[in-house]
Amino acid sequence: MAKIAVGKTGLQVEQNGFGALPLQRVPKPEAVRLLRKAHDGGMTFFDSARGYSDSEEKLGEAFGGTWDKVVIATKTHAHDTAAFWADLEASLRTLRTDHIDIYQFHNPPFVPTPGHESGLYEAMLEARQQGKIRFIGITNHRLNLARQVIASGLYDTLQFPFSYLSTDEEQEMVRSCKEKEMGFIAMKALSGGLITNSAAACAWLTRFEHAVPIWGIQREWELDEFLSYIANPPALDDALQTCIEADRKELQGDFCRGCGYCMPCPQGIVINMCARASLMLRRSPSERFFTEQGRAMMKKIEDCIECNQCSEKCPYDLDTPALLKKNYQDYLEVLAQRGL
Repeated sequence: MAKIAVGKTGLQVEQNGFGALPLQRVPKPEAVRLLRKAHDGGMTFFDSARGYSDSEEKLGEAFGGTWDKVVIATKTHAHDTAAFWADLEASLRTLRTDHIDIYQFHNPPFVPTPGHESGLYEAMLEARQQGKIRFIGITNHRLNLARQVIASGLYDTLQFPFSYLSTDEEQEMVRSCKEKEMGFIAMKALSGGLITNSAAACAWLTRFEHAVPIWGIQREWELDEFLSYIANPPALDDALQTCIEADRKELQGDFCRGCGYCMPCPQGIVINMCARASLMLRRSPSERFFTEQGRAMMKKIEDCIECNQCSEKCPYDLDTPALLKKNYQDYLEVLAQRGL
């Protein structure tokens, strides 16, 4: 693979980044070991967030005092300036650093701009003037907001879900980032686990030479797989292209990406698992769905009151109650087929 420029920031990173969200599910000693192994293997870009429980803490343990060797991006969910400064100071303290390379607004429902009543963009500018952050970024899941971000010219980076399941409009949006010399960070490059061929995902995505994919990693075999692509980048050959075309035929369209922004459900339904169960049953180890806990999780769909809070919060404008019903029916059919 290659080192690429992150927009106009001057930052140079390996086009193979570490998404640290899953590290919250890994014991600290193992997480620290994985992070250091990732860096030793060639990864130079690490992405976290205040909202990822102890992910920043583990990064601080792994790299505190040696941040000059890697690029760190993290995020704030703050909707006002008081929360912004509290988050920033907490991130600096937890990461054990005096500055953050890319500080990102974490999926806000609007695009912070100068003069907005929230004062958030001005807070970013002040943080940069104080030397506590170097570059201003934003993450989002909504295409219309992503377009506003790019058009504004106010941001150094945009982070957005991007994989070979992305629509033509989303691909065009990513190309717009390049035209504007804006850094692009590709999250959910495996579409939340629906894409099971990481070589195909990597070969397709790295054709966008300005995009930095971040892979959500929590197991050593996953890390080893992605590290192997640094020395031996997968080529988009006929076999991988066939895999991609088959996945697009099966998966593109209205499906749950598992982002979790619909949560929590007032009825206690684990929407970001249940609304994609039928896809997961076909494409990943499925035994967890047939345990006592898995059955109880799926049965909660029966409690859906169709309040539509989930649909209103869905960045992909999905009819989530309808998806839940469909997935539950598919699940019951699989149970019957198995004689369970």
